[in-house]
Amino acid sequence: LEEENAILRSKISKLQILSETQADKLRKLEKKLEENKIKEEKEAQDLEAMVQHVEQNLQLMTKRAARAESSAAKLRQENAQLQAELRSCRQQNEALRAGQAVAKQNAEVALQQLLRVTASSRASIRQLLSGAESLQLVAGLLRSLDRISEV
Repeated sequence: LEEENAILRSKISKLQILSETQADKLRKLEKKLEENKIKEEKEAQDLEAMVQHVEQNLQLMTKRAARAESSAAKLRQENAQLQAELRSCRQQNEALRAGQAVAKQNAEVALQQLLRVTASSRASIRQLLSGAESLQLVAGLLRSLDRISEV
């Protein structure tokens, strides 16, 4: 019995040591578990903060994109208006050039007509002068005849 008792005590002692070892392991694992929980909570908070930051950035980017799209639409509209104005100005420029060419042609025609009228007027003036001289000669002859008849 004593021998069996000693064996049992030895087993109990071994089991107590094993139990204490396992209790130590358990405490260490519980401590590690607690540390991991704290670490995970901190990581979760960090992730949540990061997600919030990303969401804020996304909202800002969305607003910027909306403003950029609006601005781009306005610029496209302004560009279309400017293109239309440019086409209009080009058409006016072409019309003015065409009008200038027509005016130049009309001025050339008017100049030619003026030159013809001037030449014709000079001939008419020469004829008038020649006729006036002839009339003066006739008047002179008539005076002479009148004097002769008086005499």
